[in-house]
Order: sequence, then structure tokens, then C-alpha cells
Amino acid sequence: MKKEGKLMEKIVALAKRRGFVYPGSEIYGGFAGFYDWGPLGVELKFNIKQAWWHDVVRRRDDVVGLSAAIIMNPKAWEASGHVSGFADAMVECKKCHHRFRADQVEKKCPDCDGVLGDARQFNLMFQTHVGAAEGSESIAYLRPETAGGIFVNFKNVLSSTRVKLPFGIAQIGKAFRNEINPRDFVFRTREFEQMELEYFVKPGEDEEQFSEWVKERFTWYKSIGLKNVRKREQEKEERAHYSKATTDIEYEFPFGWQEIEGIANRGDFDLSAHQKASKQDLTYFDEEKKERYLPYVIEPSAGVERIALAALCEAYTEDGDRVVMKFHPRIAPIKAAVFPLLANKPDLVKKARKIYEDLQKEFTVAWDDRGNIGKRYLSQDEAGTPYCITVDFDSLENDDVTVRDRDTAKQERVKMKELAEYFKKHLA
Repeated sequence: MKKEGKLMEKIVALAKRRGFVYPGSEIYGGFAGFYDWGPLGVELKFNIKQAWWHDVVRRRDDVVGLSAAIIMNPKAWEASGHVSGFADAMVECKKCHHRFRADQVEKKCPDCDGVLGDARQFNLMFQTHVGAAEGSESIAYLRPETAGGIFVNFKNVLSSTRVKLPFGIAQIGKAFRNEINPRDFVFRTREFEQMELEYFVKPGEDEEQFSEWVKERFTWYKSIGLKNVRKREQEKEERAHYSKATTDIEYEFPFGWQEIEGIANRGDFDLSAHQKASKQDLTYFDEEKKERYLPYVIEPSAGVERIALAALCEAYTEDGDRVVMKFHPRIAPIKAAVFPLLANKPDLVKKARKIYEDLQKEFTVAWDDRGNIGKRYLSQDEAGTPYCITVDFDSLENDDVTVRDRDTAKQERVKMKELAEYFKKHLA
């Protein structure tokens, strides 16, 4: 097995062992394309989403948030072209009948070397039924992207807020795609979360805004500790038919460079399509210039699970006989762990619990009094905890503690009353 494959195996094994990611429905043999996120994984994903929301929405005056329903009127998906055109070319092996995306296989089946049949289109939308009776009139769909809910609420946001162009509507939420061949752990799954922004601009100003968002989104990945990232402009033949320009932000996974976010200049395709289908006026009136037009839209669209997987790959470090998950402090699931040196000494436990409870008010912290101190350090290293706090016998006399740095294993004494400020400084 190649070195890259072994590395990915180690990351997948650690993810399950430490509670980042579990196989979906594992006690029933699993369910391809679905995964469950464990206690540490939930915190990692939450911190990624919180960092995105803070930087894209809360720190800007020109972006507002939205949480649209997962299931919309199916007419919305007909208007957007998803019902008729949201498909991948699929091939089926004539021997084992396994199915694959046509662009991911050669002429032979990768599972049994059988001959592959002709390619045919396969719609990726998950179909469901709404109401008591099932029939053609009750058909609905689980959304394949979160952007649709933003476009159908464009008029509502305009009328209920004081936003003026250029402005954006942001959303984080679940999306579902019936992938033909889920692969590469949580990279390509059938249920996932998206962080999407639709940034509406005046026609003619879209190219400048597109360039600005590409620059801003690329820089953001550095802020959460991802170093192995690059920008790649899609060629014209790669882009969706409505795209004026698309730039992918890619991460170098053990299985190669892959997209974790796409930024697209979608023109006025979406609002135009929904205006035509709904017969509702979705134009914007510019009061200053006394003109009305359909805005263009710039769409940065990122996958939460893909970013979380990139963070796991970036963090994974073998340091001698220990594995250290060197997460950037901003997204680390646990910010600090608190230990009493000995769990059978009530005075140490009492003081350590006081520190733990005080820090809990501001930070995500863990309590650990199992086994010897060395094993506790190793356990927190694997969890990616940046700092460990140990209350020892000197702490009883001097009201200070030992703080150990995850990455360097260096220790320093810090006064108990200064711990909160210490972590605010070092976790920033």
C-alpha cells in the first residue's frame, strides 16, 4: 500500500477511536455514504461553522443570515433546473452490477475487472413524499444544496431588512445528494452540511466582487490553520452553463488535491429563473440611481465535512511514539484539559474542579483524572487539546498550576487567577 493510503487509514482509525467520526449505522453493518460525528467531531464541526459564521456574517455589515427549510415546494427545484438536469453520468458493471460515476473509472470495473456498460444519466436528488397519500402529486425532494432557499427568500429579506446592494445572505445547513459512488471517507457523502453565501451585486460590478471574494475566502483558510491549500480556476468547459467564472479552493488530501470550496459568479441565472417560474418580481430598485434590475450573484460555497476532514489531515502528526492532532486553537474541539495530579487526593481534586468550573464559563474544557499524568497527556494530544493544566502539591501552597503546551510539550507555571487571560491570549 502506498504511503498516502496508509496515512489515510491511520486518520480514519484515529477518527473512530477518539470519537471524531463513526461509520453510520455500524451495528447493522454500516450504510454507504453516511457517517455519524462523535463527541470530538461535533465540536470540531461546530467550531468550523462558528468561525465561518463569525467572519462571513457577524463581522460584516453587508451580510445577513437565513435558515431555510430542507424541503421546499418542488416547483422551486424545477425552476432551478435540478429536477431535469442535476445528474451525473453513471456506468454499471455487467458482471457484479456495481455502479460508478463515469468520470471516475476506465473501461474495466475496479471491483471485479468486469466490462462496464454504456453511460447513462442518474439524477442525484433524494425523492420523498409529502402528505398522507403517495403519488405523483405528493413528490418532493430533500434539497441538494442550501442556496435554493436563499434565492426564494430574496424578496422576503429585501422587504424585512434595510439591506442595500451589494449585500449577502448566508446559510449553514444540511444538503443531500444520492451519490453514485461515495468515497474517500467523509469527503464525498450522501448527507452533508454546506456553508453558503449568496452575495448580490449590481451587474457590471460582479467581476470585481468575484475577485475580492476569492481573495477573502482563500485567506480565511489560513485563519483556521489549513496550509496545504491552493486556488484553481475552472476552465470554461468545466463550469456550469450559467457560470461566468468559477474558482475552486483545493486542499491536498492524502488522496490528492480536491475541492473544499467553490466560488462562482452565477450572473443573474438564479433570480431570473425563479422570477420567470414564480411570476414574482425579484428585481432590485436602486433608490439613489432610480433604476431597477436583477442583481448578479457571487456564491462562495463550502463543505463542512470536507473542511473538517482537511483539518484532521492537517492536524495529524506522528511525534516519536505519540500521535498529536495539531489543530489550530480556533477550531480545536477542546481548548484545555484540567488534571489533578493524583485523583485520590481530595485537596488536589477540589482545587482542580474549581479551576475546571471557572474555565467552563468561557472555554470548552475537559476534566481528566484517569490513570497517570503521562497517559492523560497522550490522550489529550490525540484529541488535539492545545493546553493541559495540572494541579499539583505546589498549587496548594502557591495558587499556581503547570500549563503544558501540546505542540512543544513545554511547561510553565501560571497563577490560577491569570488562567482565563492566559488562554484568551494564547488561543486567539
